[in-house]
Amino acid sequence: MSFVIRHPTLQDVPLILAITRASDIAATGEPDWTAEEIIETLTANNQDPTRDSWLASDDSGDTVAWAYLDNPDRTARDNIEIYVVPGRGEGAFGPLLDLAVSRVAERAREGGHPEVTLWAGAITSERPYIDALLAAGFVFRRRHARMQRELTGQETAPCHPDVEIRPVRFDDEDELRRFHQVIESAFADLAEYRPTGYEDWLAAIEDQPSVSRDEWFVALVDGAIVGALQSSDQRVEHDEGWIKNLAVLREHRKSGIGAALLATAFARYAGKGRRYAGLGVDLTNPTGAYRLYAAVGMTPTFEADVYERVVRA
Repeated sequence: MSFVIRHPTLQDVPLILAITRASDIAATGEPDWTAEEIIETLTANNQDPTRDSWLASDDSGDTVAWAYLDNPDRTARDNIEIYVVPGRGEGAFGPLLDLAVSRVAERAREGGHPEVTLWAGAITSERPYIDALLAAGFVFRRRHARMQRELTGQETAPCHPDVEIRPVRFDDEDELRRFHQVIESAFADLAEYRPTGYEDWLAAIEDQPSVSRDEWFVALVDGAIVGALQSSDQRVEHDEGWIKNLAVLREHRKSGIGAALLATAFARYAGKGRRYAGLGVDLTNPTGAYRLYAAVGMTPTFEADVYERVVRA
């Protein structure tokens, strides 16, 4: 089967929404996208839909696949996402990956990077996509789990004898810089770590359509910030509080600080009427993050594998 591939516009949002819903229901059992989230993706920082996103139509003229590149912080790591209508769009995987790789090389040159690592995620049951990734030169990198906990509404913030936990003071630039520093320091343990400067990190936050600042917390020991929890509004429409980053400095790990930050966030989410708390975790994380999340009652809803390919400028 041949495909006609073009770049999308905002008028294509209903088409894209139909594709993502069909793909997600087949892969995970439930839709994950809203129209608003698609608009945000097409208009995100460092996203030009006339160059960084594609729609594929089959021989009957039906739009059956959507792909886009994601790299809001302009780092040397790009992400490719491809959604297809099951049973109809799988043949578009190869052509879309070819276009994406070519565009990533251009983006690398534009960004001054000699090479860029391109990531793609696939749920283990998505065999046609995995086969297309391997055929396009991608290799397995790691396994990622989506975890969730149902909230009862009875969650309460903990009382830790040696730690103060409170919301981040967004009007205090020194505190925001320290918050960012703790996250960067903690995630430096990960093999795929790519440092993000404070100004770029802050700009990415300000580009988000909404930020629930009362859902960001710091943990202090003797007045110094040693832990940080950053929430995101990306799952609000699904009644879910989303933990984007949880970080505790190495010397303060295994002392209950991470669990206390999580419990504080759970209580805040529940207080707003949210039904769930969710996050994503690298199952190869050397800090033992998965064990921590399981210990506080979170369970995997699905697992996905991450594949990568190095693309030279």
